[in-house]
Amino acid sequence: MPDDVIVTERLVVRFRGKAALDGLELRVPPGAVFAFLGDNGAGKTTTMKVLTGLVRADSGRAAILGADCWTHAVELRHRVGYMPERPRFYDWMTVGEIGWFTGSFHRPGFLARYRQWTERLGLDPGKRLRDLSKGGYARVGLALALAPDPDVLLLDEPTSGLDLLTRREFLAGLSELATTGRTILISSHSIAELEKVCTHVGLLKDGVMLLSDRLEELRRKVRRLSLRFADRPPDPSNLGKVLQRNGTGHFWQVLVQEPQPAAVAALRETPGVTDFEDAPVPLEEIYAAFMSHAAPGPRPTI
Repeated sequence: MPDDVIVTERLVVRFRGKAALDGLELRVPPGAVFAFLGDNGAGKTTTMKVLTGLVRADSGRAAILGADCWTHAVELRHRVGYMPERPRFYDWMTVGEIGWFTGSFHRPGFLARYRQWTERLGLDPGKRLRDLSKGGYARVGLALALAPDPDVLLLDEPTSGLDLLTRREFLAGLSELATTGRTILISSHSIAELEKVCTHVGLLKDGVMLLSDRLEELRRKVRRLSLRFADRPPDPSNLGKVLQRNGTGHFWQVLVQEPQPAAVAALRETPGVTDFEDAPVPLEEIYAAFMSHAAPGPRPTI
């Protein structure tokens, strides 16, 4: 779509000859909370660095709000908030001083908003950064990312080190930020918690997008079929793309991508089949199924 806020097309980044991103296709619509998921080394952080102008792509295109992420990097820093996975600051500064220092590189209003966010996040402005816990350090990075009042937020593992209640409060706040018109791209290993707030999902493996879709569409396209059978287990080959198959005794279960309605209906009516259930699948299980099922090399998105 022409109004997508974040766009990458055929994006390739190589480090020492090895592709970290291998033709990445990513589109994030306005107002989305986009869960950007993948194992360590999949290319999530590299993507974030390309989008923030910290890494130049070898080929392809990356744009935010219609502006090229490399050639317009300085301009975009006033419109894009970024929180890296491992933020590093001048640790001899206090929480208040790092906001004052960073604000000198930003437009008016940054420092006032930073102070509001540090108060909201429970940070002591007089405390030195070196004395903060891992969670406190992460909250400083989050306050700095939000202080420019950005149109777009890029959050790379922002909840790492946060306690359970703070993590849940932060993730719940993402929906509120999105309703104000902001677009959010977030990577996190807290998949079950992220599922509660995200609107879109992208699964990345070896620098390639395995799938990218609205969460509600993904729930419709990936289903768990389970049943009990009397004599012999059903043949799942005509149901769709089988991602997982398991069961024990006379209990049978499969995860199917793009299930075929006619085949599912026929299975339901098969003699000897009882306790048939067609149910949505939690995002964490979808993630695990795709990661284990995906073969090396490019995969089409759904």
